[in-house]
Amino acid sequence: TGVHTPPTDFLALQLDTLFADVTIHAVKLGMLGTAGVVRTVADRLAAASPPNVVLDPVMVAKSGDHLLARDAVSMLKEALLPQVFMLTPNLPEAGVLLDARAPESVKEMYRSAERLRGLLPLSSERWVLLKGGHLPGGELMDLLFNGDRMIELPARRLETRNTHGTGCTLSSAVAALLPQRAAQMHPVEAAVRDARHYLLGAIAAAGRLSVGKGHGPVHHFHALWR
Repeated sequence: TGVHTPPTDFLALQLDTLFADVTIHAVKLGMLGTAGVVRTVADRLAAASPPNVVLDPVMVAKSGDHLLARDAVSMLKEALLPQVFMLTPNLPEAGVLLDARAPESVKEMYRSAERLRGLLPLSSERWVLLKGGHLPGGELMDLLFNGDRMIELPARRLETRNTHGTGCTLSSAVAALLPQRAAQMHPVEAAVRDARHYLLGAIAAAGRLSVGKGHGPVHHFHALWR
């Protein structure tokens, strides 16, 4: 296996083409890999100012391997986080962002969510969705925090090996739903709740798939596949 990082000049051309041609209602960012890619993406976002930028800071693989270089973490905090509307780390990623031990309880998650919110601009509405899937036990807790409201989002753990892509799926669903829920009373909370409902359904139905020999993917089309 390996990772191919696109040349930053080519990546910049791709992003410039997209922003020039398509009306952007939301942006989801995932694995960025290097400081150069982070810088390029940050510069293009600053120039285009799209709404609803959701960052899933892919930093640590299921194996424990780090997927984002140390200098890229610093660049992400310096150049990219100021442009992010919602940050969606899991517990190990929260530890990397805060240069601290990963939270090990809901109480510690509260403190981490507050500190993570401090990494985002304080002058406008920004959100942290801290995912608690790494906590032990059968009861899970995610926290959604905007600096004023701490919203607990509990769920029961689903016993399955097919959990590949859960974080990417959730952040993508949130980004897709944010513009669709904009007219609701609490649009961000509604988008996150609906995205979690979709993800839990995708995990529950993942056993209907048979893909590979390791951790299989969630079933993204569970509501359509009969």
